Amino acid sequence: MLTSKARRRLAQKTSALGIASTLAVFVGSVLALSSPAEAAVDKNLSIAYTCMGGPFTNTSINVPITVPDTASGTFDVKWAIPPLTLAQSPAAATQVKVTGKLLVTGGTHTDLDKSGANVTMSATAVPAGQVTSTVAVTATTGGKVNIKAPTETGSLKLSLANAPSNVTSCTAATSTESVDITVGQGGGAGTDDIVKYNCTLATGTTDADYPAEVDIEVKMTPPTSAKANEDASIPWTGTIQSTGDPLKLPTSFPASSKLFATVKASGAGAPTSVTAEALLMGATAGQNLTTLPALTFKVKPTTTGTVSLTAGDLAFGTSSSAPAIKCTAPTTGLKTFTLTVSNGTSSPTPTPSNTNTSSTPKPTKTTTLIVTHTPSTKKTTKKSQTPKAGADTGGGGAAGPDGRTFMLVGSALVMAAGVGGLALRRRNLGRG
Repeated sequence: MLTSKARRRLAQKTSALGIASTLAVFVGSVLALSSPAEAAVDKNLSIAYTCMGGPFTNTSINVPITVPDTASGTFDVKWAIPPLTLAQSPAAATQVKVTGKLLVTGGTHTDLDKSGANVTMSATAVPAGQVTSTVAVTATTGGKVNIKAPTETGSLKLSLANAPSNVTSCTAATSTESVDITVGQGGGAGTDDIVKYNCTLATGTTDADYPAEVDIEVKMTPPTSAKANEDASIPWTGTIQSTGDPLKLPTSFPASSKLFATVKASGAGAPTSVTAEALLMGATAGQNLTTLPALTFKVKPTTTGTVSLTAGDLAFGTSSSAPAIKCTAPTTGLKTFTLTVSNGTSSPTPTPSNTNTSSTPKPTKTTTLIVTHTPSTKKTTKKSQTPKAGADTGGGGAAGPDGRTFMLVGSALVMAAGVGGLALRRRNLGRG
C-alpha cells in the first residue's frame, strides 16, 4: 500500500510526464506544419538581353523571371528589371516603362506593358524594379506550360513614362532557356486567383491614374457540401497586389462608400450572378485603397450537381448601379471554384383533401325510441365508511399510511449518511 505522500508524488510525476508529452506532440505538429515540403514552390528563368539605343546606357542586362511550379486558370510572370543607368538625368520625376513579350506553349501571354521603378529628378541611377505580366493556361490538367523569351529584335523595350517614344531596345540571346509549369486541377475550396481588373471612373470624372489595371488576389472557399434549394455560404477575400497599378480613389470619392463584388455562377440551377456588399473601412479620397473588406456570398442551387464559380466585376461607391469606380474582370482565363450539390429540401407538395364536395343533400333517417323506466322494488343498503359526526374526506385511514411517515424516515436516512461521512473523513485524516 502507498502512503498518502507517495500517492501525491506519483500524481505529480504523472502530471509532469503528461504535460511534457503534450508539449512534445505540440512542437512536433508545429514543425510538421512548417515543413518546407508544404511551402509553395516557384521556378526561375534568367534571360540575357543585349540592348541598344534609347535613354539607357546599359548594353546588356540579365532579367530573372519567376513563375509558379504548378498553376491553373491564370498565373503571374514576375520580371525583375535590374538597376539601370540613364545617359541624361530627367528634368522631372518619372518611372521606367517596360514592354515585353514571351513565347508560351500551352497558354496565352498578355504582353507586358507596365510602369516599373521610380526615376528621381536630376539623377542617372535607376533602382531595380519588378513588373508583372499574365499567362492564361490553355493546356489540360497534367500537361505543361512552357515559357521562353523570343529571339526577335526588341522583345524587351525600356523607356521613361514621360518620354515613351525614346526606347532602349533589348533582344534575347539565341540560346534562351525555357521553364515548364505543370498544369494542376483548377477550382476547389481555398484556392485563389490573381485577377487583372480593368478599372475606370464614373462618366464625367477624370484622373491621370485611370484607366488602371489593378491586380487583385481573389480567394473563395466553397463549403465541402451543399444541398439543393438551400443557401450555400461562400466566404470571399480580395487582396490588392503591388504588381499592378494602384487602386487610387479620386478626390471626389464619396464618404461611406461600399465595395460591391460579383461572383459568376453556373450549373445545378444556380443564379448566373450573385452580389455581396460591405462598407469600405479606411477609404480616403485622393489616396490609394490598399485593403478590401471580406465578403460572404449566398448561392442557392436548385438541383444536384456541380456549381462553378468565377470572379466577377467589382464596384466602389454608394451604389452598385452608378459606382464611382468600376473594375471589370476578364471573361476568360479565370480560375474556377467548384461546389458540389447533393439532395436537399424539396418543394412542398399540397396534400389532397378527402372532403366530400357534393352539394346534393342526403335524406336523414330519424328513429324514435320510447323507454319506460320501472323503479326497482329491491331495497339496497349502503354502508358509509365515514366515522359518525366526521367530515366526508374520502377513504381516510383505509387509504394507507400518511405521507408524513415517508418524509420522517427519509430525513433520518439523510442525517445518518452525513454522520457516517464525517466519521470516515476523520478516520482518513488520522491515517494521513
